[in-house]
Amino acid sequence: MMAETIHQTMAEVDGILFHLSKMGHEQVLFCNDAQSGLKAIIAVHNTVLGPALGGTRMWAYQNEHDALRDVLRLSRGMTYKNAISGLALGGGKAVIIGDARTMKSEALFRRFGQFVQSLSGKYITAEDVGISPDDMVHVAKETSHVVGLPGKSGDPSPVTAYGVYMGMKACAKIQFGSDSLAGKRIGVQGVGHVGQYLVKHLTDEGAHVFVTDIHEETLRHVSNTYGAAVVEPTLIYGVDMDIYAPCALGATINDETLSQLKCSIIAGAANNQLADEKRHGKILMERGICYAPDFAINAGGVINCFSEVSGNSLEWSHQKAGEIYQTILTILQRSSAENRPSYELANQMAEERILASGGLNL
Repeated sequence: MMAETIHQTMAEVDGILFHLSKMGHEQVLFCNDAQSGLKAIIAVHNTVLGPALGGTRMWAYQNEHDALRDVLRLSRGMTYKNAISGLALGGGKAVIIGDARTMKSEALFRRFGQFVQSLSGKYITAEDVGISPDDMVHVAKETSHVVGLPGKSGDPSPVTAYGVYMGMKACAKIQFGSDSLAGKRIGVQGVGHVGQYLVKHLTDEGAHVFVTDIHEETLRHVSNTYGAAVVEPTLIYGVDMDIYAPCALGATINDETLSQLKCSIIAGAANNQLADEKRHGKILMERGICYAPDFAINAGGVINCFSEVSGNSLEWSHQKAGEIYQTILTILQRSSAENRPSYELANQMAEERILASGGLNL
């Protein structure tokens, strides 16, 4: 029995190393602490441009394999996001396996901070889904390699939402000939911190907004505050809308949802929106749907965090996030001129910056 267990474990390790090699990761740290209940994975994808900065997500994954897959994809996305945004940062990400509503504790976050510290600055963490700036305060008791703290750059959600809003306007410029969103029908999937700020931008401009979320209390609050129409989570894809804005978890653009979507633009804050990058990116182009590559449009959050690392002001963060408009415009213009999917052009632009700095091909 022991031999079989060892054989199975070695096979799993081989599989993990294969995926690391295939995706170009430098290092993955598995974190386990029985006393605090911590189970986490930190993935460092690339540090050519600088230390790997990326948030920590707390989520009740069904199993460790799903958590590993998520952190590998997210950390790779951070490399591209930081590169295309012109930041002196590499890409990394962390996930804590657990229910963010019931399992948080100071001990858990301090233990996580100790694991971050063990990487000696190679990875800088911040908040992400399920994590708040107050949680980062506990992490910061054990490591200096953390940003997004209260009183400093703080919650990156407003800057993320502003960047998505500007990127969405660039998509409208390409697709409709004007970047005005007034009167446009926009479906926002997920109205957590980023989604709420995005809804405010959209309704302030006069867009007709539809919202959905798995948390009914949050949904009611956003609907009552901004006058957005509420849609059941499973029905959002079929709404007759001009723009679909995925702002929750990834992979919502897949074989099942593509058959339901009634939009001409996809522009949202979620990471890894395409379930299969190559397959679904090509389908979107063939159907004439304008897709804003996620890591390019949602870079406002990491821009906000970088301002804390570099000592820049909040005003600088907003100005830099505003440049996402031109980034998305350039990607879409090149996509049209070269007849290539927008995600492919965005990847190339990020890789070109890394290669120009002496990095290896990703």
